[in-house]
Amino acid sequence: MRKTILTGIKPTGTPHLGNYFAAIKPALEMAKDENFASYFFLADYHALTTVQNAEELKANSLELASTWLACGLDPSKVLFYKQSNIPEIFELTCILNNVTPKGLMNRAHAYKAMVEKNQEAGEDIDANVNMGLYTYPILMSADILLFGTDLVPVGLDQKQHIEIARDIANYFNNKFGKVLNVPEEKISEKVAVIPGLDGRKMSKSYNNVIPLFCEENKLKKLINRIVTDSSDPSEPKPTDSFIFKLYELFANEQEIKEMKTRFENGIGWGEAKKCLFEKANEVISPMREKFNYFMSHPDEVNKILNDGSAKAREIAKANLAKIKKAIGVN
Repeated sequence: MRKTILTGIKPTGTPHLGNYFAAIKPALEMAKDENFASYFFLADYHALTTVQNAEELKANSLELASTWLACGLDPSKVLFYKQSNIPEIFELTCILNNVTPKGLMNRAHAYKAMVEKNQEAGEDIDANVNMGLYTYPILMSADILLFGTDLVPVGLDQKQHIEIARDIANYFNNKFGKVLNVPEEKISEKVAVIPGLDGRKMSKSYNNVIPLFCEENKLKKLINRIVTDSSDPSEPKPTDSFIFKLYELFANEQEIKEMKTRFENGIGWGEAKKCLFEKANEVISPMREKFNYFMSHPDEVNKILNDGSAKAREIAKANLAKIKKAIGVN
């Protein structure tokens, strides 16, 4: 029996290299394995915690769907759908609310970060905390558990969400019998944290991202902005530098080996950035062309999502019926 892998990204802004290497690429690579049934979705209801403008959410959703398709997602081989098209997810969320301890939500990273921010500002600890943010991990658990997911490809920063989904599945199973599959996270250690322009984790929150499909000139400018030291070009450069780490993500083994030698023998940061740009642009250019095509054909993208959502709903209905039977409402 094939295992199920599932992943999704919120349409909260322009996808960047961190999204691609930490989530999109690993998930698509796993989808090539015929031993897995693959589910990919746009987590548009999750985006409501921060995006509360209809036109912005619609534009973000088109951009994200076009990104997945441009990066190689084949809708004929995987299920590709919008979270908002699957009402069974939200019905399961309501069910899971009733087996999830409040204390578990208190420990969720996003909520804790907001509480700490409020405390530092001398405000009420729950200032600006809506229930969407507070119960975010329960909705994410419903995304995962409804489809009997075995593996969830995530970045290291998302590991806690899968741990919470496991906890909730176990809470449910202990009360109603083994109905829900208990998922595991799939993290590639090599790309668990993608460095941004300032060396910190690449994140929209830090304003240090490199958009995945920005035009060549902008890509070059952004790479040239990456923070480096003032060492002489002839001095050896560390291979744990952000420039080298990003280069590794784009290059093959032979190219990485050759670049490592250049770093160890001494290379100017300007030259290193030039090499990174050329390699990154070589990889991104074909995908950028496909992305621009899908962005200019929204009806085609929406049809793909609607077709995938119809298939996903059939599975969701069947699985939810089993869950409802277990709790005694079906």
